[in-house]
Formats: sequence, C-alpha cells, structure tokens
Amino acid sequence: MIETIRYQSLKWEHITNPSEDEYDYLLEQYHFHPLDIEDCRGTNQRPKIDEYDDYYFLILHFPYFDKGNKFIRVREVKIFWGRDYIITIGRSHWVVQKLFDEIKEDLAEKNEEVEAKLTSSDLLLYHILDRLMRETYTLVMRVGAEVDLINYDIFNKKAQSIIELISITRRNTILLNTTFKPQLRVLHMFESGGIKGFVDPEVMDMEDYWGNILDQYQKMFDSIEDYGELVEGLSKTFDSLQANKTNEIMKVLTYFNTVMLPLTVITGLFGMNVDFPFVTSTRAFWTIVTVMIIITTGLIFFFRNRTN
Repeated sequence: MIETIRYQSLKWEHITNPSEDEYDYLLEQYHFHPLDIEDCRGTNQRPKIDEYDDYYFLILHFPYFDKGNKFIRVREVKIFWGRDYIITIGRSHWVVQKLFDEIKEDLAEKNEEVEAKLTSSDLLLYHILDRLMRETYTLVMRVGAEVDLINYDIFNKKAQSIIELISITRRNTILLNTTFKPQLRVLHMFESGGIKGFVDPEVMDMEDYWGNILDQYQKMFDSIEDYGELVEGLSKTFDSLQANKTNEIMKVLTYFNTVMLPLTVITGLFGMNVDFPFVTSTRAFWTIVTVMIIITTGLIFFFRNRTN
C-alpha cells in the first residue's frame, strides 16, 4: 500500500508491506538500483547508506519494546532520499508511521508549522530521524530507570525477581549496544560532510542539523555503555550477596551439626543394650543430661569467641 504526502515540489511516499507490483513501480518510476530493491525485500540488513548520482538509500535500525513491554526489539527503517522526495518502505518503526499521519493531518488543516518541515527533502529526513532519536532516547532512559531499580532493590527484594530483572536488563543493554555501535559510522558520514544532501548550503546549512542528530545518538550510546557496565557490576554484587547468604546458612548449619555431634555420640553410647557402670542409679539420667548441657554450652561459647 502506497500513501503519499505532497507539498509543493516535495513528495513523501510511505509504503507498508510492499508487494512485487510496488517494487516494480519503484524500479520503473525512480530507476533505483536493483540491489537496493533486493535489500528492501530482505530483513536483518546491516545499517548503511548507499550513495548514487541522484539519490541515497539508507538502512537504519531503531529499537522498540515488544507487546509485553519487557524485551527490546529492533525494526529496520529503509529510506530512499532524493532531491524532491522521501520514500519510506517496509515494516518501518511505528514512529515513522505516526509522523507520516501527523504531517498528513496537519497539511489537511493547513498548519503553517508543518509546512516548515517540508521545505526540502533534507529537512524532512532530519525530522524523521529526529523523531526516531527522541523516541529512542525515551526508551534508553527507561532502561536506565530499570538499572536504578536493580540498584535499589538488590538488597530488598527476593532473589528470583532480581535475577529476572538483571537478566532482562542485561539482554536489553547488549541488544542496544550491538544496534548502536555499527550505526555510529553511518551517522558520522552526515556530520563530517561525507553525505552532501540536496539542499543548497547557501540556502540552508544542514551541517548543524546532522550534528544535532549525531550528538543525540552519541549521548545515548555513551549511556548504554554505562548501563551495561552498571548491570555487570550489579550482577557481580548480587552474586556476592547470594554467596554470602549461602555461607551464612552453611555456617549456622555447621555450628548446629558440630554441637549436636558429641550429644549424638553420648546418646548413642548409652543407648546400646549393654551394662554400664552406674546405669542402675536413679541419678544416671540427670548426670548424662547435665554433661550434655555443659558440652553444649561450652561449644556455644567456643564458637562465639572464635567468630568474634
């Protein structure tokens, strides 16, 4: 399905779930390279930007939370960028669809603010990337909040819930890191001037705009690396706490078994079916009990002094 927004000479075509007919339309109408069309058919493409004489082809990755609102997934954003058009194609990030609908609605209402976004294809591409960056920043901040929650609850909550939260957060930070790292090179090409764009620099200098995108992305990438290190540190701290708790339990059980061992020997010894001296005496029971109490008290004082 092809949806189109037109403003003066600029056109934005948004194609969701493209069919072969729509791929053929792109080949015939815009003469895109067949390899770019092949990339649009496929999934799990690496982030990149291909430069041609009359257009650029971008593949970028942006994260989002799944339906369970727990795990982070990644959606590819594929964009054809020409002098007077932007074409977004495939199952793009939901932010792209939302921005497309907003601009379409604002144009219908003749909103002057949205018209400023459509003065050139370069500026429209900037606003698409900027919206994606802002949404990604919100997601990264939520991951940071989860790291803070682990830090706060690591001494309070039950082990099972903390293990689950650490596992999910570690997975999300690793996925974000592997998503962001290869994409930095692509965005550096904008800021460094490797990608010229189509707008006349004397009319509008896009360098500051691309620098703003790169700054946002670099800031998020730095935060993700920090969160990853924090999660690893908190995980090690949690493991140490669990090991310490296990040691404390084993120490108590060891004390108990050590105290009970001589008492078990005494009761087993006098429980044998043989004649012992003074066993017929009425004081024999209380004598044995007294000896057991003395042994128990002595062992308790001994262990207390050793631990102190």
